[in-house]
Amino acid sequence: MIEDRLLLYRFKRGDADALRRIYEKYEVYLLTVATALLNDMGAAEDVLHDSFVAFAESAHKIRPEGNLRSFLATCVANRCRDLMRKRSRNSESLNKAAMFTCDEKGPEPAAVCNERLEMVASAIALLPYEQREVVVLHLKAGLMFKQIAGLQKVSVNTVQSRYRYGIDKLRSIVNGEAT
Repeated sequence: MIEDRLLLYRFKRGDADALRRIYEKYEVYLLTVATALLNDMGAAEDVLHDSFVAFAESAHKIRPEGNLRSFLATCVANRCRDLMRKRSRNSESLNKAAMFTCDEKGPEPAAVCNERLEMVASAIALLPYEQREVVVLHLKAGLMFKQIAGLQKVSVNTVQSRYRYGIDKLRSIVNGEAT
């Protein structure tokens, strides 16, 4: 948090190295969030790039208080939502390997872990976008329901319901109860 404030301060003063450090620090995290929301690695990379370009161009508008990680995740989620509005409702191919990573050692445990991760990624892709967004932003991006409600412009109760329904649907898909 202190490092983020210092980086943001330096960035606002025109230090390009600070922007590079912010990008390096949050690139993987934000790409994971975007990939989970969009189910498309290429589009997620574009969203990440566009988000950082907009971030760099708006240096003078950014206020140094608050959590930089949450701010960037919100920016990425907004860009994902804008892209989803432009897209048709058809799902695109999912690069499951980029959405989650497996830390298992050895070929057999890693294969089992990767298989489970693919199952979860496929299940997440089946959720309606509003539920998927809430689940990913809460679990992967670490945003609070109140923050997600502000982002989605709905009540906290609606966000909590979307989360509960999304988790219930994921559970039933993974357990083979739904198709």
